[in-house]
Amino acid sequence: MKNLKGKTAFITGGASGLGFGIAKACAREGMNVVIADLRQSVLDQAAVIFMKNGWPLLPLQLDVTDSQAYEKAADKAEARFGNIHLLVNNAGISCATGPLYEVTYKEIELGIKINLWGVINGIKTIVPRMLKHGEDSHIVSTASMSSLLPSGKCDIYNLTKAAVLAEMESLAEDLQGSNIGVSVFCPGPHNTALGTNSAEVTDQLLGTIQKAAEPKESSTLPEYDNSITRSPDEAGVRVIRGIKRGDLYILTHSEFIPGLKERFDAVYRAFPEEIPDPRFYKEFAFLASNPVFNKQTHVPALKKD
Repeated sequence: MKNLKGKTAFITGGASGLGFGIAKACAREGMNVVIADLRQSVLDQAAVIFMKNGWPLLPLQLDVTDSQAYEKAADKAEARFGNIHLLVNNAGISCATGPLYEVTYKEIELGIKINLWGVINGIKTIVPRMLKHGEDSHIVSTASMSSLLPSGKCDIYNLTKAAVLAEMESLAEDLQGSNIGVSVFCPGPHNTALGTNSAEVTDQLLGTIQKAAEPKESSTLPEYDNSITRSPDEAGVRVIRGIKRGDLYILTHSEFIPGLKERFDAVYRAFPEEIPDPRFYKEFAFLASNPVFNKQTHVPALKKD
């Protein structure tokens, strides 16, 4: 989807952090923007910024784990702006830390409901509408570099983000031949309030509402040197570029290349040194490869202003 002007973007978790960076990038492209977020306070703050810039916006309070509420939100978006052309499944939380066998079932359930079911509900709600109107469209789901390079003690987060990655790779093949592009956004560290926002969302869903964080850059990793992390606005630029290019993978940090190479090399080494049976590729071609992988081209360095 190369021409975004005048089209409509529906962005979950779009009132702060990476979602808000993506929302602003969409607005700068001349898109109508629907920001769906659980927290009314950050929606109100985001609306002020959009109003100051004269950007068209529909802010909607939405719990992405509620499929019926999601349908009603999509109806409101279409009533305001018409067809939805860009779905950004960005809503997510950082999840409770620790090995899976130590965290509680309630923490596991909450992480899966928001990080995974939020994406499922977005796809189930919006994709049929895109297929029906038949106009050029695109879907982006925010996973994480942790989906490709998981580390210990982040088990819930890693498994939900890996599931999002797998779904988008599958969906890209499912939608071949349609007018819908598919991308999975796998960001590295950015200056966002993910930790604070996650705690607030968790507390709200569990019945205790705290003061919401403002939709601005603030450190989510206070114990680290955040001068080397990226801004949400830059993330938005990268997502827009990936949409226009038709990238399957939208990545941010080349610093992860050595670690990814270690992982992929480990997988290759784990295969037994046996000669493949050529009949396998005829009988199980659908298992042996995914044609969307070969469509990903090399991504140039991002031009900085």
